[in-house]
Amino acid sequence: MRTPKVTPIEKEIFLKEEDFIVSKTDLKSRILYGNRIFIEISGYSEKELLGEFHNILRHPDMPRCAFKILYDHIENKKEWFGFVKNLRKDGGYYWVFANISPTLDQNANIIDYYSVRRKPRDGFKSIIEPLYQKLKSIEETSGMEASLQVVEDLLNSKGLTFNELMIKIQKGIINEL
Repeated sequence: MRTPKVTPIEKEIFLKEEDFIVSKTDLKSRILYGNRIFIEISGYSEKELLGEFHNILRHPDMPRCAFKILYDHIENKKEWFGFVKNLRKDGGYYWVFANISPTLDQNANIIDYYSVRRKPRDGFKSIIEPLYQKLKSIEETSGMEASLQVVEDLLNSKGLTFNELMIKIQKGIINEL
């Protein structure tokens, strides 16, 4: 897997309300398609993105457990909702509220993954950034399993699934954890 060789800068790019980022990856997460806004906001050219692993956009602030939960969902033929901080080619970043789904063939076999991302609601960062910072810190000291346990404990305390929690944060129903 290719990891970007850029130094993150403190330049955040914001999606517009009408922006929808769309991409499709193969089963190994190599980018097969990206719409115009995906290409523009990433800062890469279409040629630079196609065939690359989607983690070319992985921002170092993202906890690994978020992607473990994502893949557990989509590999089990379930959709996933969540907040993702993505890294641009220039080292800047942008936040998205993502929905990622497996595409199934007529025999219910997964053939690829499809993702639609949009602007997160205002105020989401006051909830998500402290959570992600906590999970990253736990991963650094105790490993990913420990951070997954923190997520599981949080979900149990709220009586929600991961997707339900993320959707409630996006809708502004939950304003603190």
